[in-house]
Amino acid sequence: MGPVFTVFTATHNRETTLHRVYESLVIQTFRDFEWLIVDDGSDDGTALMIAQWQREAEFPIRYFYQPNAGKHMAFNKGVKLGAGEFFLSIDSDDGCKPYALERFKAVWDSIPDAQRSRFSAVTALAEDQHGQESGSRFPADVLDSDPRELLYRYQPTGDKWGFHRTAVLRQFPFPQVEGLKYVPESIVWCAIGKQFKTRYVNEVLLINYRDEGNANLSTLNLRKAARGFVIRDVAALEGDLDIFWMAPWLFAKRAVNVTRFSLLGGLGSSYVVKMKGLRPKLLVLALAPLGLLMWAVDVLKGR
Repeated sequence: MGPVFTVFTATHNRETTLHRVYESLVIQTFRDFEWLIVDDGSDDGTALMIAQWQREAEFPIRYFYQPNAGKHMAFNKGVKLGAGEFFLSIDSDDGCKPYALERFKAVWDSIPDAQRSRFSAVTALAEDQHGQESGSRFPADVLDSDPRELLYRYQPTGDKWGFHRTAVLRQFPFPQVEGLKYVPESIVWCAIGKQFKTRYVNEVLLINYRDEGNANLSTLNLRKAARGFVIRDVAALEGDLDIFWMAPWLFAKRAVNVTRFSLLGGLGSSYVVKMKGLRPKLLVLALAPLGLLMWAVDVLKGR
């Protein structure tokens, strides 16, 4: 049998920060895990540094290299290779609490046996390196919900962190589009949320280092991310309009952004034509003037 956890890290030229993950894993109180690293085309000293850790670590470290293809592709590869029952992804410039894996396992075990097959994940909170919590807390200390309800109904802010069952993730890979190096994670999480629940807990387990500024895409690379945003928003309009009532304004924003980012990414109207279902198309067309306006603003600002 494999380990309980596969702790996964996708990395690209993070030689100076990857030690945060390693040092966090060295002191974990729960020891039944492997660290799986997919190197997405690094050309710094990452490989040599990991080789040294492999020689000295008391837990398995598996390292794989791939030509630069984007984090979502590295994630798909990691899910295929992961040997753990649970798949916990941590960014290559973050750290975590020494008891993070222990608490994740305890929270999972607290789900009644008869209900556990309906669950895929446990998600917790994050703080920065100064102890400042990231964004808002969940509406209850223990909340059984799903990513769609969380996104559209509760709308928490800030970084959150958790694991999924590896077997579930293998059913929901990130879309692979040639030349596309950014795909928003919500595409996968919301697809999983249609079938599985998540237990959300108000416990801080992730340390998100703000000095690297990796949490948000800046306006400087908005054009490069545009195609990924289109895929995200089209998927939401095609698959989530059954819960339109939870956040009409958010669905309207997605409809506006289909036009905005299609134009910004050089896709024209092709995605609207290809959209499945009449309601999503009508919503996008009705709000297309706003999308055109926002696209014009992006162009004027040089985004």
